Amino acid sequence: MSGRGKGGKGGAKRHMRVLTDNIQGITKPGGVKRISGLIYEETRGMLKIFLENVIRDSVTYSEHARRKTVNAMDVVYALKRQGRTLYGFGG
Repeated sequence: MSGRGKGGKGGAKRHMRVLTDNIQGITKPGGVKRISGLIYEETRGMLKIFLENVIRDSVTYSEHARRKTVNAMDVVYALKRQGRTLYGFGG
């Protein structure tokens, strides 16, 4: 099994970037009018660090439960461990 789903061979795995439009879409509802060009790379770096920490803790929870699949509750517990409680996904 290749692990790529039903769609045939699929392409090469690529690292996706967080696009400028996505960062602007998050900041505009917060009232930000203009953003310096240097902010985008900094935001990408901080988001990468945050996600690495959450994913590492989530995988640790699933490994401890002897599962190969990360559940929503693993992510909820990982976020709670980091002081960012998430409501609405059980637990």
